[in-house]
Amino acid sequence: MRFRCCFVSLFLLGLFPLSAQRSFNEIFPGIPSAVREAAFSGEGFYRSSEKASPSVLVGSGQGAIDPQIIEAVFSKQPRFLVESILVVPGKTGEYSLLDVYNALGKIRGLKGRLYHSATRNEDIPLFDDVTRIQSAQKNTPIEDPPSASKVPSSETIYVRLKDVNFGNTFYRGDMALVRHGLRYSLCNNKNITYYFVPVIKEEKFIAQLYFEPIAEGILIYALAGVEVSDFVSSKLDMASAIRKRLAVIIGWVAEGITVKRGA
Repeated sequence: MRFRCCFVSLFLLGLFPLSAQRSFNEIFPGIPSAVREAAFSGEGFYRSSEKASPSVLVGSGQGAIDPQIIEAVFSKQPRFLVESILVVPGKTGEYSLLDVYNALGKIRGLKGRLYHSATRNEDIPLFDDVTRIQSAQKNTPIEDPPSASKVPSSETIYVRLKDVNFGNTFYRGDMALVRHGLRYSLCNNKNITYYFVPVIKEEKFIAQLYFEPIAEGILIYALAGVEVSDFVSSKLDMASAIRKRLAVIIGWVAEGITVKRGA
């Protein structure tokens, strides 16, 4: 009987190893100390680059992140890239992918979140309205789902964001569980316009967000890219526009992760 109990205990430990979670340094060995400090600062690390020098941390051998994240963004041949790393602090095992999934599910929480407008020199809401919609063809609003008890292996949703600069924008969100975490892809499934002029064509903006429970909390790694014409890039600061929107989205998810389950 004692042998059987020991066997069962070892079997369960094999399924759910106590030290399964990786550390930040394991994922990003040799990362510059300034980047690490920014990632743990609460504000996060952000870096922008243009097509002439499309360098990213995980793409230069400094990270152990699912390579599909990089490939999905670079397949769009983006002109501008924005990369971000943020750690939501917590004890080992305090937060899980279920917390991440439920945070992502509360899409209406994006409404009214502020960003700093340099032109107005004040903080203003980035999205005046946010809602799930029925499908790519039907814009009928639907409610956010209640908190889930488990994470599905994959899921696709459609959302409408009323952007302060671009008006109604439409996105497809694709979520999938990967080896160590959860991968969430956000892509515009309709043209994005500025004063009725298309500035980002359909499927030419993509943001890949990766979430992993680590020893220090929850890692959020993000890479976003956009392809625009020379004319658009000469009129709009697209790198800044992407960075602000990515920061608002990451801040929303990070805050939602720390909300108690079932809240």
